[in-house]
Amino acid sequence: MAAPRTTTISRKTNETSIDITIDLDCQAGSGRTQTIDISTGIGFLDHMYHALAKHSGMSLTLKCKGDLWIDDHHTAEDSAIALGMAFKQALGEVRGIKRYGTGFAPLDEALSRVVIDICSRPHCEVSLNLRREKIGDLSTEMLPHIFQSFAIASGVTLHVEVLKGENDHHKAESAFKAFAIAIRKAIKRTGGDDVPSTKGVL
Repeated sequence: MAAPRTTTISRKTNETSIDITIDLDCQAGSGRTQTIDISTGIGFLDHMYHALAKHSGMSLTLKCKGDLWIDDHHTAEDSAIALGMAFKQALGEVRGIKRYGTGFAPLDEALSRVVIDICSRPHCEVSLNLRREKIGDLSTEMLPHIFQSFAIASGVTLHVEVLKGENDHHKAESAFKAFAIAIRKAIKRTGGDDVPSTKGVL
C-alpha cells in the first residue's frame, strides 16, 4: 500500500497565524473520508479554498488569523504560501506521479484553463481578466497573487487563464475549480516509482 500523503504545518508571523492539515488522497473511491474546514476571516477566500479542496480530492483544514484590520493582503498571501508549503511537504519526493495536469472548468458563462507541472521550477502566469475591485471582502488583485504565492511555495510551474466570462465571481471560481482538476491529475499515482523526468531528478 502506498504511503499516505498527509502533513500538518503551522506558519506564524507578526501578520498571520496559520495552521494547515492536508491529505492529498481523499478522492471518490479512495476509501478515505474527505474533510474540508476552512476559516481565513475572508468569506470569498474560504469559498475558493473550499472549491480547490473539494474538486482536487484533498482533505484540507486551514485556519488563519490575520491582521484584517489592515487589509486582506497578508491573510491571502500567507495562507497561499502556507498551503503551497503543505502541498509540497505532503507530496514528498516527485516520484511515481503523473507530474503534469490540465484542468478546464466552466461556471455558467465563464470558462477557465489551468496547467500545472510539478517540477521544482516555481513559475506562475495568471490572466483572470477581472473587472471589479473586490469580490465579497477579497480584493481581486489578490487572486493572481494567491496563485503566484502557491506556485513559489510549492515549487510548481502554474499557468492560470480565464478563457471567457462576464461575471467576476464566476471567473474566479472557475479558475480555482480548473486548478483543482489540474492538481488532481498531476498528483495521480502511476503505480510505478520512477522520477517523471529525463533528468532523473526533480
